[in-house]
Amino acid sequence: MSLDTALLQQYAPDLLSGLRLTIEIWLVGSAIALTVGAALGVPLTFARPGLRAVVRCYVEFFRGTPLLVQLFLLYYGGPRIGLTLNAMTAGLIGLGLYGGAYFAELFRAGFSSIPAGQLEAARSFGYSRRDAIRHIILPQALILMLPPSVNLLVIILKDTAILSILTIPELTFQVTGMTLETFAFVEPYLALALGYWLLVELAARLGHAAEHRLTRHMVRA
Repeated sequence: MSLDTALLQQYAPDLLSGLRLTIEIWLVGSAIALTVGAALGVPLTFARPGLRAVVRCYVEFFRGTPLLVQLFLLYYGGPRIGLTLNAMTAGLIGLGLYGGAYFAELFRAGFSSIPAGQLEAARSFGYSRRDAIRHIILPQALILMLPPSVNLLVIILKDTAILSILTIPELTFQVTGMTLETFAFVEPYLALALGYWLLVELAARLGHAAEHRLTRHMVRA
């Protein structure tokens, strides 16, 4: 069996458009997830029990339910409470909140891996709690968190395919439309697999480069 390259050429503009949108969704969704994770990781580790319990409820809910269900609740259930979002906004927020729960737990694990004595020693030298976390705990934790963070970013990348359910015209949505129009399956899904594989490889290589650079910078410092 040979591949129909003419079919791929015919739909190349749609596939490239979907790939570009997939990258944009991934970058924005990952930025939201990192921001949410960083904002919640600190109270999840250092806050008083009451606040920590509230953050823990958020983390457990978003980690314990499928992303697809969360997207349906946000997009289709939102209007019931006065929250009407278009598909793209709902998809980005849903992806960011979902990833943010995992990043929050990742930040908590990273902070917890640093001996508590370092924070106490910094306080004894006149550092405020905030400055000690920022200048002493965080730089060390970043090195430990970088490899699992890259893995999590890869997971978020692959989860962008779920957003096609909301009719967002990313790569998976374009491939699905291609199969419905042509009844071809091998060429479209091979292109889909290749597109995601290239993006995952790019993310992994960038992650390795960032880890090497950060480690080298910390050694020099």
